[in-house]
Amino acid sequence: MWKILRGFVLAIATLILSFPVFAEEVSREQIKGLDEQVQEIKTDVLGIAAQLSLLEEKLLYPSTTQVSVFVSLESNEKFRLDAMEIQLGGEPVTHHLYTFKELEALQKGGVQRIYTGNIKSGEHELQIVLTGKTAGGADLRRSESFKFSKDVGPKIVEIHLAGPGAQTITLKDW
Repeated sequence: MWKILRGFVLAIATLILSFPVFAEEVSREQIKGLDEQVQEIKTDVLGIAAQLSLLEEKLLYPSTTQVSVFVSLESNEKFRLDAMEIQLGGEPVTHHLYTFKELEALQKGGVQRIYTGNIKSGEHELQIVLTGKTAGGADLRRSESFKFSKDVGPKIVEIHLAGPGAQTITLKDW
C-alpha cells in the first residue's frame, strides 16, 4: 500500500513540478506575440504622427504665405556655433541652441530648417545674430541683416556661414 501511495504521490509531485515549465513556455510565446503586436502598433502610430505633422504644416503654413529659413555651414569649418537668433521684420521669430551632434552634422554638410512661418508678399528684413567660439577659442558674436522679397507661393532662404569665425554670412534665395 505504501508503495502505491508513494508512487501516486511521486506521480502527482512530478506533474505539479512540470506544470510551471509548460506554463512558462506558453506565456513566453504569448509575450513574444504581444511584443510583435506592440511593435506593429508603434509603427502604425509613427506613420500616423508623420501624416499628422504634414497635415498640420499645410494647415498652419499655407503655401501662399509660407517662408522657411535653413542654416548651412561651409564644409569643414572649425568654429563652434553655440546659438542663433533670427528676427523677421524686427520681431524675434526663433532662437536655437546647438548641440554637439547638430553642429557636427552642419560641419559635415548638413542643412537645418531653423524656422517656418507665415509672411505676406512683399519686401522683408531678416536679421541673424549668432554666438559661438572661434577655432582659437575666442568668443564670437556676429550680426547681419538681409532684405528679401516674398512672392505668392512658398519662400525658401538659406543662411550660409563661411570663413573662420563665420566671417561671411550670406543669404541664398531658393
